[in-house]
Amino acid sequence: MKLRFIAATAVASSIVLAACTTTQKVAVEQPSDFNLSCQQIEGEFVKLDGVMEDASSDKGVNTANVAAVVFFWPAAVGNYMNAGEAEKLVEKRRTHLMGLYEKKGCASSN
Repeated sequence: MKLRFIAATAVASSIVLAACTTTQKVAVEQPSDFNLSCQQIEGEFVKLDGVMEDASSDKGVNTANVAAVVFFWPAAVGNYMNAGEAEKLVEKRRTHLMGLYEKKGCASSN
């Protein structure tokens, strides 16, 4: 009986923990930004695209969000809001980097 309880508790705990997604947050400005080359800035844009894809998938229907709705619906709301915040930060960083990209004349050198 004790073993069943422990197993059930372990399964329930893993489901609850899986219900929370962690969308990566980016800093809008980083100290090394002004030292980036045009190619490095382009690489940053690629990374931001990946973060944006992750945030979009965290807002949609996925295992974590379904589990959150079933077991603890506020977690689903939190996941959605967390992903939305990450998307806003990505857009702000993209704008910041685009300013640097243009200031360095990268757009005209391509």
